[in-house]
Amino acid sequence: MIADAPMRWLEYSLFLALVVGLARPVGLYLVQVFEGRPTLLDPVLRPIERGLYRLFGVRGDQEMSAGVYTLCFLLFSAVGTLGLFVLLLAQRWLPGGPADAYLTTPMTPDLAANTAISFSTTTTWQAYGGENTMRYLSQAIGLVSQNFLAGAAGLAVGIAFIRGLARENSATIGNFWVDLVRGLLWILLPAALGGSLVLIWQGVPLNLAPYTQAHTVEGGVQTIAQGPVAALEFIKNLGTNGGGFFNANGAHPFENPTPLAGFLALLAIAVLPASLTVTFGQMTGRPRAGWVLLGVMAALFVGGLAVCDMAEGASPPQLAALHVAGGKMEGMEVRFGVGDSVLTAVVTSNGATGSYDSMHDSYQPLGVLVPLVNMLIGEVIFGGLGTGIYSIVMIALVAVFLAGLMIGRTPAYLGKRLGAGETKLIALYGLLTPAVVLTLAAIALTTRAGQAGLVTNGGTHGMTEVLYAYASSMANNGQTMAGLNANSLFYNLTTAVAMLAGRFGLAGLALALAGRFAAQPRLAATVGTLPSDTVQFGALVLATILVVGGLNFLPALALGPIAEALQH
Repeated sequence: MIADAPMRWLEYSLFLALVVGLARPVGLYLVQVFEGRPTLLDPVLRPIERGLYRLFGVRGDQEMSAGVYTLCFLLFSAVGTLGLFVLLLAQRWLPGGPADAYLTTPMTPDLAANTAISFSTTTTWQAYGGENTMRYLSQAIGLVSQNFLAGAAGLAVGIAFIRGLARENSATIGNFWVDLVRGLLWILLPAALGGSLVLIWQGVPLNLAPYTQAHTVEGGVQTIAQGPVAALEFIKNLGTNGGGFFNANGAHPFENPTPLAGFLALLAIAVLPASLTVTFGQMTGRPRAGWVLLGVMAALFVGGLAVCDMAEGASPPQLAALHVAGGKMEGMEVRFGVGDSVLTAVVTSNGATGSYDSMHDSYQPLGVLVPLVNMLIGEVIFGGLGTGIYSIVMIALVAVFLAGLMIGRTPAYLGKRLGAGETKLIALYGLLTPAVVLTLAAIALTTRAGQAGLVTNGGTHGMTEVLYAYASSMANNGQTMAGLNANSLFYNLTTAVAMLAGRFGLAGLALALAGRFAAQPRLAATVGTLPSDTVQFGALVLATILVVGGLNFLPALALGPIAEALQH
């Protein structure tokens, strides 16, 4: 357990150094894969790729417009959602464990629909406990397949968005099916296979055995759940999904048995999304612009760590009279302590990966403020597969627009002009998250159906729980504050609305913008061109994130975690 601040910051620094250090080689590998350049895996994977194209009738050399690309993305996601929904409703008739006696949470149609949407959007919002709701085959076939497929689909959209900025005078942005297959074969499958083998070595189970009944020294009986955990565990993080095999997620020793397993899981979450900034810079011909975006991400990451670590590492004021030293450990696994718990909370809330190893409902108000803000400002700090890169570029475009207003010039980014049509798409993108999150939170807090979910907490903490739920759903993250009872018809439907808007609403706007950029010629740089590869531009993007986030969400945060912090 890492207890003192210097040792915690040593761990944080090591993690960030590894993420930044791996960004370049992984980012360059992504360029090779999606531009069709030779790789070491080609002799094995090229025949498989060609076979898949023949099987599904895909013409790999035929590219798509932004509209067709978006339609393929939507249809692919809809088929995956429907298939998973049917499988979940039929899971009672699936062979294998666990025994019916352990499946105490009914798989109702609304819960099945919510779960299917959750996994097909990489949200993996879980209004259930895996060990008391899911058959082994439901998890190993239904959930694992969506972890791969939905993750690869998101990565494909991110690559298509980059192409939009990289190309000029082009009517196309790539082929969705080609990008999907390459993301699966060259990236997710090899990495997940290697990572899963490491987890099995570290002690994560992979079996179909029945639950074990253990007799304790006190004379009681303890049920030990198990199953094909390793099949789900690594890809849930790599595909920025985060749905746990067990209700305790990463706090369960079968999901996170050793410090090495936990650290690798966090790297799996952050490295690919961070590397896409390098991919962006290389594909657009502006490598330094990609590094500037990664620098903004790193600065926000360190700031979030500092606030969350300060809140959770300090002695709770409520226990001052008892002379308790060190951070409050309520809701934290003693194996991990404050350091691992804070690092995991910040890393998983930065992207679309809602896995966790501590209960955020027990965090100090300023401690829970950090993951909440990370989700509310969009996936701009590393982010999800594909979604992270277009999220940070979108806010960079807002910064460019504001700078253009200040100097009286037509704004442009990487030689692409922001005209009226482009500006409208960027504005809609920026307004969609606050419109959805704040509207749904207001409905939940002012209706009986929504208030019924606040079974343990009310007041400012209850406000935070509701806001957290919709922020998590909209960010396709999936984290929850456990004090909210979300398995009800109201929350299953409303969180599904937020998940769909966060996945397809934002992706649709990003692809539409990519199509407009691809069709433009590239403007020549002049003395009046705003450089996008300087420290000053990075500072402008950082300031824009903070200002826009504050304008959108500060009133809601003031009624939730900030007000709760002032009450302590």
